[in-house]
Amino acid sequence: MKVALIGATGFVGAPLLQELISRGHEVTAIARNIEKIPTDSDLVTPKQADVLNTSEVEEAVAGSDVVVSAYNPGWTNPNIYAEYLEGAQSIQTGVKQAGVKRFIVIGGAGSLEVAPGLQLIDTPDFPEEYKAGAGAARKYQGMIKEEDTLYWTYVSPAIEMHPGTSGKRTGTYRTSLDTPVYNEHGRSIIAVEDLSVAVVDEVENPQFAKKRFTAAY
Repeated sequence: MKVALIGATGFVGAPLLQELISRGHEVTAIARNIEKIPTDSDLVTPKQADVLNTSEVEEAVAGSDVVVSAYNPGWTNPNIYAEYLEGAQSIQTGVKQAGVKRFIVIGGAGSLEVAPGLQLIDTPDFPEEYKAGAGAARKYQGMIKEEDTLYWTYVSPAIEMHPGTSGKRTGTYRTSLDTPVYNEHGRSIIAVEDLSVAVVDEVENPQFAKKRFTAAY
């Protein structure tokens, strides 16, 4: 498949890129700084684009079978709330203008429901330093539900996400829709490499069109 990956150099985007090319997909790897994009595979085409420029997004993703967005303006960005929402909406519009129908967004875990009527971001122990970014991702998760042109999927990672041990993936995960997946120790956790497996599985075999899903061990 031809996949456009936005945010291809980030914490989520970089392992996603590796998972996509390991399965033989042709990837347009989109980033603001393309110098960080690996070019040792003929399957990768680096493409520079500013996600806040809708026309650049449209041009970059044109001709793709599916667009995967791992966009995040950076957790330390003081304007993360506004920039996340601006960028997310610009990407969504650019994808539509390009005529691509399938759109997968890697969002946040903050909007997962940990108890009836209670989302993770609203719990007392939710880290203050992540509230702005998580709040923006939650707001966008509500906004994308109104999208009726694209076959969108919103992916919420597990509550805890970390790099895999020595960069290795297990290839295993379990899914849920709006509530976290917990392991036998009561933790919702996944390695970013295995989140990538879940996302690329959705690229190849869509199960969650116009839905949100979360993945964890």
